[in-house]
Amino acid sequence: MTYDLTVGTFTPSFLIALGRRDGRFAEAGLSVTEESVTSSPQQFRSLAQGDYDVVFTNTDNIIAYQFLLDNPLKELLSLRVFAGIDRGLGLGLYRGAHVDRAVRSGRLGVDVAISGFAFVAYEILARQGFSLDEMTIENLGATPRRGEALIEGTCDYTILNAGNELHAAQRGCVLVEPVTAIGPYLGTVLAAMRTDDEKKVATQNRFRDVLDDTMMSVLSGFRDADVIGAVQELLGLDDDAARQHLRAIKDLSTGLVPGAGVDVASITTVLALRKRHRPSEVLNGVLGALDTFIDSDVLV
Repeated sequence: MTYDLTVGTFTPSFLIALGRRDGRFAEAGLSVTEESVTSSPQQFRSLAQGDYDVVFTNTDNIIAYQFLLDNPLKELLSLRVFAGIDRGLGLGLYRGAHVDRAVRSGRLGVDVAISGFAFVAYEILARQGFSLDEMTIENLGATPRRGEALIEGTCDYTILNAGNELHAAQRGCVLVEPVTAIGPYLGTVLAAMRTDDEKKVATQNRFRDVLDDTMMSVLSGFRDADVIGAVQELLGLDDDAARQHLRAIKDLSTGLVPGAGVDVASITTVLALRKRHRPSEVLNGVLGALDTFIDSDVLV
């Protein structure tokens, strides 16, 4: 029997492409459809409505929708995190080619201003001596959209990763600071709505297991040509950029997470950023409640 699984992603996933190409999903009894999301609120609305079975999303988004009623949807969701995918894949704050680096103000493009990568942007700007009071913050949606906005000059700064930063760099955009300067960080996790339906959970777990095996094969080094081909096709990268992306993918500080683990140190960094830039007393209880929304077999 084959089970259908719809996955919502911000940037097309080379892992899904490889799993499909290898026939691993078919072997696991899965028919996987990948859909591009326009923003994190749309992603979680679609997840809650059952349009997506699984999402690739930022760790902070999970905290926002699991614990905080001031999230963009203004409602709490019961979520399940069951894999860590990557540590940002080149995640950092980028400045547009049109921007004078000496100017300490401008337009910051974010997905949404109150969750996700926005807090990484705020932290890097603060580290660089910027005041958010001098910045205009604009909700521009998913990373590929923000990358295009930066290239076109309709925003001055934004957070980019997953190959989108390479397109921007080729057009003269400049890395201000990478997320690795802040501390250990988990850029993408695999999540779903929590359910008691054992068949749904088993289907999600089979999907996770294929991704885990694929990640380990990539990190082992014998899939380099496959990865380069996949990211060239999916992301439109030239050979040099594809090889640069491959290096970020295999770098354990920026790339794929061996064993698909969700580590407490990275969660602590994510929480610290949110506490600093959007404090809430609710956040004080998150570390003590990790096992209520993260599967125990991936929590490390």
